[in-house]
Amino acid sequence: MAIKEKPTRKATAKKKFIQIEIPMLNEDFTALGTIESLNGRMIKLDLSRKLRGRSLEATFLVGIEDEKLVGYPRRLKLTRQYISRMMRKRINYVEDSFEASCKDISCIVKPFLLTRKKVSRAIRNNLRKATKEFILDYIKEKNYLDICENILYSELQKELSLKLKKIYPLSFCEIRVFETKNLGSADKTRSEKIVREEILENEEESNEEPEDIENNSKDELTEEKEE
Repeated sequence: MAIKEKPTRKATAKKKFIQIEIPMLNEDFTALGTIESLNGRMIKLDLSRKLRGRSLEATFLVGIEDEKLVGYPRRLKLTRQYISRMMRKRINYVEDSFEASCKDISCIVKPFLLTRKKVSRAIRNNLRKATKEFILDYIKEKNYLDICENILYSELQKELSLKLKKIYPLSFCEIRVFETKNLGSADKTRSEKIVREEILENEEESNEEPEDIENNSKDELTEEKEE
């Protein structure tokens, strides 16, 4: 009688905590897995603590560069709870959604504005039109990653608010969503380095303890891979 051989199991790589570099944040994120399993994954991080109360969720696409994992922002989104806290009675909101072209790739922009008081439909339309024109002109000469940094540190929003002040003063001026579906074609060289002396000085003067990046290992890792 022939003896059946036991099927051999394929050796699987042992999972371990791996550092994922996030250039936009100048920080590393620790995730459990292997380089192969994390490649192409999405990592969602809550940046509220880093931005001191401004509830922004960033989704990063992880890829391999120089034998290490690097995450680049695919989507920046203000949380619904944060926007709800900004809402007040007897005011109007203005929102829009449109596709725009950066210097390297195309993206989707969804601005969100709040007026100080109720205004006419004509003023809301003028605000919406001026916002779209400003953003289209602003991002056409900049790379996608540079724009992400500008939005993260509210530089685009500050310039937009000053522009719209000539039409009607706003109580809230933000980019609710900024994302792209073709991140793989983005220019990763980041042509211009944005210097923010005020932010660096505030961080040095603050007595708050720096964020423990390893605690972020519980953040959501989606199972979808970039198509």
